[in-house]
Amino acid sequence: MFHLGEIQELQIVKMVDFGAYLAELDGEERVLLPKKQLPEGAKVGDRLEVFLYKDSQDRLIATVREPKLTIGQVAELTVASVSKMGAFLDWGLEKDLFLPYRQQTRRVKEGDTVLVSLYVDKSERLCATMNVYKELRSDAPYHVGDDVEGIAYEQSDKFGVFVAVDGIYSAIIPRQEVYGDVSVGDRIHARVTKVREDGRLNLSVRDKAHVQMYPDMEKILELLKEYGGVLPFTEKADPEVIRRETGMSKNEFKRAVGHLYKERRIQINDGKIRLVKE
Repeated sequence: MFHLGEIQELQIVKMVDFGAYLAELDGEERVLLPKKQLPEGAKVGDRLEVFLYKDSQDRLIATVREPKLTIGQVAELTVASVSKMGAFLDWGLEKDLFLPYRQQTRRVKEGDTVLVSLYVDKSERLCATMNVYKELRSDAPYHVGDDVEGIAYEQSDKFGVFVAVDGIYSAIIPRQEVYGDVSVGDRIHARVTKVREDGRLNLSVRDKAHVQMYPDMEKILELLKEYGGVLPFTEKADPEVIRRETGMSKNEFKRAVGHLYKERRIQINDGKIRLVKE
């Protein structure tokens, strides 16, 4: 049985002027390997590793070229062109891979690099999708405290930012750990905060509390200068206000503010934080 989107070992069963027909051992199905794809000296009986896909006329065809992506894998591909229906990705074969608009987690443009997996659509054609969650692995070799790198591939207001660590392992930056502007496609440098029971990783883009406090203090001082020396809220403000204005959690803001207060670099009164002039 032929498997669309996979690499298979097939046998040459017939040579023709325009190529060779391949089949499985004792199989009746045949697929064409075009002449320009035939290895030099190939003959009937030879076994070849080939990739099966559809040509421009939607006919099943074989190639000895290895694509950058097969079924069950995740890979970064470059957008070769964009049309009214979607985008076309360079995956190492003559025919570019189609990425429909409905399978994009953000709109892409020519030259972009996108993380995608492969699927077979209702018309039995191979297409790409940026919804790669199901194809990511949950056996990452990382532990709590490890530094990792990955690609943000989806954002959720409810859950946070989904990340493919090393491009293959499933991870998430929980909503409460998302700071600053993080967009789909961004390269993420993060720290593992939890390895869940299902093997997937929880990440944080911030350092450990005792390390992060000092950058937070500097950020508050910069905000104070931007606000003319007075912040119109304190650590008692609503957590969402603090997060929106500072990019910190309420606890992180409170810790940094407390340290600045102890160092007498700020004053807190009347529901406001004031910068102490030097």
